[in-house]
Amino acid sequence: MDDTTRTVVIFGGRSEIGVELATRLARGATVVLAARRADQLAVESDALRAAGAAAVRTVEFDADDLASHPRVVASIVAEHGRIDTAVVAFGILGDQARAERDAAHAAAIVHTDFTAQVSLLTVLADTMRAAGGGDIVVFSSVAGARVRRANYVYGSAKAGLDGFARGLTDALHGSGVRVLLVRPGFVIGRMTEGMSPAPLSSTPRQVAEATAAALAKGRSEVWVPRSLGLLVVALRLLPRGVWRRLRR
Repeated sequence: MDDTTRTVVIFGGRSEIGVELATRLARGATVVLAARRADQLAVESDALRAAGAAAVRTVEFDADDLASHPRVVASIVAEHGRIDTAVVAFGILGDQARAERDAAHAAAIVHTDFTAQVSLLTVLADTMRAAGGGDIVVFSSVAGARVRRANYVYGSAKAGLDGFARGLTDALHGSGVRVLLVRPGFVIGRMTEGMSPAPLSSTPRQVAEATAAALAKGRSEVWVPRSLGLLVVALRLLPRGVWRRLRR
């Protein structure tokens, strides 16, 4: 591999947002797609080659297998060198109604959307700090800004991730490693198929475009759409009784 080639890694290599973002970062870079069933990422790989990637590689990665995280990251570094941009793009929405009856399902949502993210982010931060720099992209959600009764299991996981990412940003200050925390609203895509879009919804393409722009500007946080940040300020002021009755 050319030592000057940037390495971009998408953890959650079939994520709609992750792949859309990768196409915007691909030109001249080696892009690594890390996901389960890594041998079935031909469509995503072809899209990245069409976007100008110097090379596209796939790596088997099970986000829920925490013990595998150090090995997977180390293998990527051993083969491709320093990770310049790491995008943590895996996650599940889960079924709120089921989670209220099934403790194992509730725990599975939190495991994937919080615990597994904390594990991988810790490994990435340590690895990239040792290498002297790089960018880490973390996807939070408006659902974590103020947790709602309608999806409090998913929302609480995102709230925890949001707090962890902000703390990680402070911990990495001055290390050369930057964290970009992305907070989208409702995203119209595979994950929300069959659900009615909420106000200020966006698409995976719009989230990717905003994320790529924020990376280029060296920002640490971005709301998608940007006006969502102002709405959240107002929503946090709603009385608890009113908030409890909101359906979305």
